[in-house]
Amino acid sequence: MIWRCSTFEFDTKMPILMGILNVTPDSFSDGGAYEDVDAAVAHAERMVEEGAALIDVGGESTRPGAAPVSVEEELARVLPVVRALVERGICVSVDTRHAEVARAAVEAGASVINDVSGFRDPAMVEVARDCDAGLVVMHMQGDPSSMQDDPVYNDVVDDVRAYLCERTAELEAAGIAHDCICIDPGPGFGKTAKQTIELVRNFHEFAHLGYPVMAALSRKSYIGYAYGIDEPCDRDRASAAEALMACELGANVVRTHNVAETVKALKDLRPYVLLGLGCNVPLVANPGEEREGKVALLNQTVAELCALPDSQIVDISSFYESEPAYYLDQDSFVNAVVLMRTGLPPKELLGYLHAIENSLGRVREIENGPRTCDIDIIDYQMYVVDADVLTLPHPRALERDFVVKPLLELLPSHVLADGTPVTSENVTVGKAVRL
Repeated sequence: MIWRCSTFEFDTKMPILMGILNVTPDSFSDGGAYEDVDAAVAHAERMVEEGAALIDVGGESTRPGAAPVSVEEELARVLPVVRALVERGICVSVDTRHAEVARAAVEAGASVINDVSGFRDPAMVEVARDCDAGLVVMHMQGDPSSMQDDPVYNDVVDDVRAYLCERTAELEAAGIAHDCICIDPGPGFGKTAKQTIELVRNFHEFAHLGYPVMAALSRKSYIGYAYGIDEPCDRDRASAAEALMACELGANVVRTHNVAETVKALKDLRPYVLLGLGCNVPLVANPGEEREGKVALLNQTVAELCALPDSQIVDISSFYESEPAYYLDQDSFVNAVVLMRTGLPPKELLGYLHAIENSLGRVREIENGPRTCDIDIIDYQMYVVDADVLTLPHPRALERDFVVKPLLELLPSHVLADGTPVTSENVTVGKAVRL
């Protein structure tokens, strides 16, 4: 998936780091440290050297209870730094709620508008429509002055996801290109520590929307709550650990104060793998309950996958009932797709999957014939191979409706490791219906 930000394009198959540059006197963790333009530029250059692909320049603190600043003051803080960084060829993001500031920053060369208010202001939407900047659409309940007074949700994950779905749809309807949009669930913005923890432990739910997902977790108060660290500046190692967890769950962009610590943590990011599951021979089923038996066997398959070494299931699609493919004289299938992170190399993983199939009664007498359990590796991150024992990405994946539909349910904008986008255009077999 590509995130387009003016003349910059970011391939999000690996995490993109955004360095935080607060040019304010009152930010919650480093207020006043980079008010001087020279100091700000030097810090930005250091973050780029450490691995930041973008620098997010903010001239108004949005910490809980922060006092607003005038547009004139915000412009005076931000524009000299934006211009200086653009002159150095750095991709600059402007962190602002104000359309006047966003417009001036874009005219000065900024490539991203990061709006904590989620582009609710029609004037901000107009600015976005009039340029080709990338956008970060954030969720915030209330505003910085009141957002932590009493945040209430029916379900924080569902409510935030619904909000982001609505905002992005409205932006696209206004003429904003889909591939310019990144979403930020807004950890700590109008959310208690417990609500924020629930949010960030379910980042995979936001990947379902089909946009790059930002993990803006750095030094947040929930980390202080969860790890018992009072001082924000002492939270960098814990922040990096949270960033790694978020990326394993599907975050694509990491906004961080400490780039070097985050780069270090992300070295432990495991590749993702997409597995296709299928069953049309239930081991145990009463007459008339064959479908339930197939579902039960796939649930047992998932349980076996949970026991794989150095691996973790991130997400599971709905179950789909599908017509048989290739060999037609057999019963219908139940299928699903599993997204997992694993430290197992592909061929070793394949051996484990064959062992699971065998343990659940898989018999290989007829090619594409009836089976109790079938586990295919559909895609393995950044791995392309064509060998006798294994071909990746799976050569028939995109012609199979029972693969494409559940995969797109999990990752609507997925691109296979060989660069092929996943779409339904080439589906020819295995018509599938969601159960």
